[in-house]
Amino acid sequence: MFFFLLSTGVFLCLCAAMTAGMVLRNYLPDHHLNTDSKDAIRLATVIVGTLSALALGLLIASAKTTYDNADLELRTSAARIVLLDRVMAHYGPETTTARQQLAKVVERRLRRGWTAATADEAAGGEAEFQDIELVQSNLRDLVPTNDIQRSLQSRALEVSGMVAEGHWLLVESANTGLPWPFLTILVLWLALLFATFGLQAPPNPTVICILAVCALSVATAIFLITEMADPYQGLLHISDEPLREALGRLGQGDATQATFTK
Repeated sequence: MFFFLLSTGVFLCLCAAMTAGMVLRNYLPDHHLNTDSKDAIRLATVIVGTLSALALGLLIASAKTTYDNADLELRTSAARIVLLDRVMAHYGPETTTARQQLAKVVERRLRRGWTAATADEAAGGEAEFQDIELVQSNLRDLVPTNDIQRSLQSRALEVSGMVAEGHWLLVESANTGLPWPFLTILVLWLALLFATFGLQAPPNPTVICILAVCALSVATAIFLITEMADPYQGLLHISDEPLREALGRLGQGDATQATFTK
């Protein structure tokens, strides 16, 4: 909702700048809008327009990178969870408790959402990082009886460490986001552009509609940027399907399979 309101505000701001330009046009002396004056205005507009296009492109690229990285992190975490479960399954029935605890981690994340805001909060019990550490504690308490089990224990501890690392990366990502000063300056540049459009354009319905559509297009681009920059929520949030598939694979082939009810 916040991002929708933000993009709506940008649209209204650009429309207001365009309207202000059209109103100002009626009060300026004729020699301020002659051919030479308009040529100078167009040259200045080209500079601002180029800067705005570059800034908008950088924001889109940055937001897309953030979205793709978040999607990759979720899929990687899901794959590591399945791998950890299979390694523990090969170890033997001694890992039953740890496997159940691992399923509990995934169930909790699905209930509360894969977001940086909820990743480190306790809700009616221990926080998620405590769940992961409990899995690791159970693994450390194992007493291998042969080389194969020692190898599997070492591998399970390694993978569980990577799962824990993924959790803390998600927590730390809560402090990242859009460069708001950069976005604010971009909106100011765009408002200046639309003000010059209104200043030079004849105030007829066709021109007004075309400029309004352009303002809407820019506001839509801002909406997409802000949505992709916060990939865990909103209309364009990344899917939690990899986690659901991972949960469905946990405990396959034995009685410890976890289930999750939507």
